[in-house]
Amino acid sequence: MNDPYETPETHLERLLGRALNSFDLPDATVERLDSALAHASSLHSSHHSGSLDRSIHRHAFLLSDGSALTLWELVHSTGPRAAEQHELYTEESEVRLAASRLPAGFPGFAEAGEPGGVTLTPFRTGPGEGPESAGAADRERPGGQSGPAAGLDADFALLADLMAAPPAALPRMYVPDNSADHARRVLRRAENANRPGEETARMLRSSFAHHITQVSARQCLVAGKDAGFTLYEHAFLLLDGVETSLWEVEHTATPDGRHMCEVYTAEHTAREAMELRARVR
Repeated sequence: MNDPYETPETHLERLLGRALNSFDLPDATVERLDSALAHASSLHSSHHSGSLDRSIHRHAFLLSDGSALTLWELVHSTGPRAAEQHELYTEESEVRLAASRLPAGFPGFAEAGEPGGVTLTPFRTGPGEGPESAGAADRERPGGQSGPAAGLDADFALLADLMAAPPAALPRMYVPDNSADHARRVLRRAENANRPGEETARMLRSSFAHHITQVSARQCLVAGKDAGFTLYEHAFLLLDGVETSLWEVEHTATPDGRHMCEVYTAEHTAREAMELRARVR
């Protein structure tokens, strides 16, 4: 448990001291963190099963120049008796990619053959916001058991039922946090041929706030292999007051099972792309 009275300097020293890859962090990032005035940590997502415990933590720092800087920590172990391993990243996309490369596969889903597997994945939010919701996900298991109740206790079964219901509409809480650069990173990681072009990129350079929402998540068999699909909406507020969104599909429906991102300017186009990928046999 984090000490609420721990200074930013001590907190950062503890993060760097336990991270296996702390030497990979840019020197400029570590130097900026030397001026941190305050910090806050929160659990971003977690997965627990018989063969893997995995969680992602968000550590936000307020710097002396008024800006904010976030470190993403991946914590994982191969069981309750195994030693935890810690890794640090400067981008959320990097920590999610690292999590997807762990033995349990695509982040956010319980794995086959792990009857006790439980995954809790809060909706993604912008800096400064707490998780808007959390859910338990499970899929059909060998032996005829299926649905979220398989291998879960009553509390997690109830959470799964709530997640299956249409979510209540929540007002967007836009966060000013270098949103133009966030838009650039989303567009940069898109691998689909029909991704948004220069016109969209130019428009999003005037964004000054954004909000990220996990819209849906599912997994299925594609070409005889397990594949996970997650749809995110990246909503942006532009300087002229206009709201616009990018729709990001993250999936593992690739020949080698690697993690892939596709980005679209319309929700229906993103959903059609997901369905097309899921129908490939």
